[in-house]
Amino acid sequence: MEHIGGAVTKTMNRCLFLSRGVHKKKLFLSKSRVSFSLNNRNLSLFCPKPLNTPFYKLGSPLASKFILQGNICRYCSMASQHELPLDTPIIYLKCEEAFAGLTSRERRYAHHLSRASWWGGLIVLCQTSPESPTIFSLLTRVLRSQPIETLKDIAVNKVGFTEDEFKLLIIYYSGLVYNLGNYLGFGDRKFVPSVSREKLEALIKASKAYLEAPDVIQNYLNRGLGPLYNLEENKRFLGMPTTGVTMYFTPNCTQEDADLAKEYMAARNIEAWNNRLLKYEENGQVVYDIRLASIEKGEANGITVENDEFQGHKFRVSRGDYSFFLKKMTDELKLAKEYCANDGEVHMLDKYIESFTKGCVQAHKDGSTFWVKNKSPAVETYMGFIEVYRDPTNQRAEFESFVAVVNREQSRKFDTLVSRAEKEFLPLLPWGKDFEEDVFMRPDFSSLDILTFASSGLPIGINIPNYKDVKEEQGFKNVSLTNVMAARTGIKGGPFLSESDHALREKHGALGLEIQVGLHELLGHGCGKFLRRKDDGKLNFDPAKVKNPYTGGEASFYEKGENYNSRFTNLASAYEECRAETVALYLGLVNDILDVFAVPDGDREDLKYVMWLDMMYAGLRGLEMYQPSQGKWGQAHSQARYVILRVALEAGGDLVKIVETTGDDGLPDLILSLDRKKIEDVGHKAMGEFLRKLQIYRSMGDSDAGRAMFEKYSEVPSEGPFPFAKWHEIVVRKRRPRMVLAMPNTRVVGDEVELVSYPESYDCVAKSWVERFSPQDFDSLETAIMSHIDSWTK
Repeated sequence: MEHIGGAVTKTMNRCLFLSRGVHKKKLFLSKSRVSFSLNNRNLSLFCPKPLNTPFYKLGSPLASKFILQGNICRYCSMASQHELPLDTPIIYLKCEEAFAGLTSRERRYAHHLSRASWWGGLIVLCQTSPESPTIFSLLTRVLRSQPIETLKDIAVNKVGFTEDEFKLLIIYYSGLVYNLGNYLGFGDRKFVPSVSREKLEALIKASKAYLEAPDVIQNYLNRGLGPLYNLEENKRFLGMPTTGVTMYFTPNCTQEDADLAKEYMAARNIEAWNNRLLKYEENGQVVYDIRLASIEKGEANGITVENDEFQGHKFRVSRGDYSFFLKKMTDELKLAKEYCANDGEVHMLDKYIESFTKGCVQAHKDGSTFWVKNKSPAVETYMGFIEVYRDPTNQRAEFESFVAVVNREQSRKFDTLVSRAEKEFLPLLPWGKDFEEDVFMRPDFSSLDILTFASSGLPIGINIPNYKDVKEEQGFKNVSLTNVMAARTGIKGGPFLSESDHALREKHGALGLEIQVGLHELLGHGCGKFLRRKDDGKLNFDPAKVKNPYTGGEASFYEKGENYNSRFTNLASAYEECRAETVALYLGLVNDILDVFAVPDGDREDLKYVMWLDMMYAGLRGLEMYQPSQGKWGQAHSQARYVILRVALEAGGDLVKIVETTGDDGLPDLILSLDRKKIEDVGHKAMGEFLRKLQIYRSMGDSDAGRAMFEKYSEVPSEGPFPFAKWHEIVVRKRRPRMVLAMPNTRVVGDEVELVSYPESYDCVAKSWVERFSPQDFDSLETAIMSHIDSWTK
């Protein structure tokens, strides 16, 4: 293959010019092909979509690489921020060995938990965007109605798809079901098919699904096709109306409505985890309806409120959201109870069932307590409304459920880290005992191989539950997702680093990531005290002794009804992730911790360097998640790592350098470098001072000081020595696609449960999904999911 470097810089009179490579050669356009002559060869440039789409605007630089295959010059890099490219890594998440190690009873338990998870995961479609359920129903019906190879034959031979276009359509569907919606779980950015609307509609109308049920499919097309491709400014990212898309608030809600609801819930001691806010008129009066997720509908003492006046406004607390999916889920949980390993697991599932049935957060907290106390089970699971990243106010949670098998060998390392944490490692953190928990609740830290993860994407480590009172009084668990990390570290290379740095990352990256995840989850999310007033009215600290170290005055604290999320609101997730990441960076330099992970003496300095380099690199690459048009960040972890990079740059001494260069393609490029000699003095000092402020502001609930500091480092300047606003275009242009993971299914055969695996291929995610439910179950879930969308604002 021959590479032709170039970027589209101008379109005139249906001609196109390249900045390099084919320099100033006229390229004649014909829909999605460009014909030109180079070196006495007649060539064709194939683009995945017509050149009159918004991406191919006058003067808009494209990605810089084309691959010449015969007479076809294929555009192989990422075309648009809002498309999933042809080279998206589709990876099968392996857990066969771990599953084989389970007993027959444990496999049956895992099977029913997995079924429950997949049913519950469909809620996320309803939490993402108004069109996600329709798109899912439409494309899944098309793909499950006939074999994918048969559909491909129709697409290529009857509708006029190229093979790449069909592959891109399957990649789009894979992204849709992996993220459980048409917005990326990491970045909150909408993605659309790379195939034209006309071709997609033609394929659907030529499919067996359309022939079998033309009225149903036409209804889906009428409702879903327009929103599917809509990339208007206020549809590109999740966010508060009217600048973004959210399902946690009806479209007529404003930020002022969200603030009012927050005040009401704090006054009434209502936690927002499992609700959303509806605003509508009733008898000429505006009603704010806090809708709880539950199977049961109607009034319930202590849970619902029919009418409540607050600051001159009418509030209501109702329930019944996602009833169908929660009922299917609890049916499977009742079956799973028959295969529990102990009474604690039975009580845990009973409380989950109660919570999902009634809409009661306290029941889920009680279930979480049983879960925390269930140490090192063979089959691990947690489910509910867990993470608040996608609510624009960081209060309401997305549904999440996972089922995993404990990797006992890997877990032993983390057991040692846990046992030594309280006396050896926590005292090394830079804020002193006044701002640390009185008693460290030793968590169960397990290394897991994921069997099922139903949510908007897979993390590599988790610290849960997220209930601060449960964590403080009962403890928590940390989990490291071994097979997810293995999939991630299998992806090599990337822009902005030297070859020598990439070589070091390839050698030490897997172990460095394992250590970082352990420190992030255990000592990052697991440390630090919240100064608060307890339910009995007493403070959990001595105000005569504990003062604000920055003012010398009284330390502020959280009152009853308040929590970290309600104080720090839209900044809460990024701020907390930054604190956990900085803890990992700070403690990753401690040799005693590296001993726990059996790091050889000769590798220690390289490993420390790689862990710090990875963080700085993630901060630069995370700039992709910044949204210039709205002036905000679309992903908490990316914002957190960018802030850490800014702190390192501010530390001075050329600890970190970012230099603008010219790449091999002739376009602007960047090189990031880290001075390893300055990590343990300049770097360690800067991160320690920053980390102390992060924790103390968090402990005291001082959101004003915390916000001022964090927002300063979150800024994306257009001028100065580090013009990140200018560099944003470079980072976006050179971004790499995120992996999409396929997960297995389970099925009962006789008295045994079998694992259904999927050979790694571009369509393995799609195949796993069309086999996930029976045809009858698919029909019923389509009805339920469309019914929810018909009534989601009422």
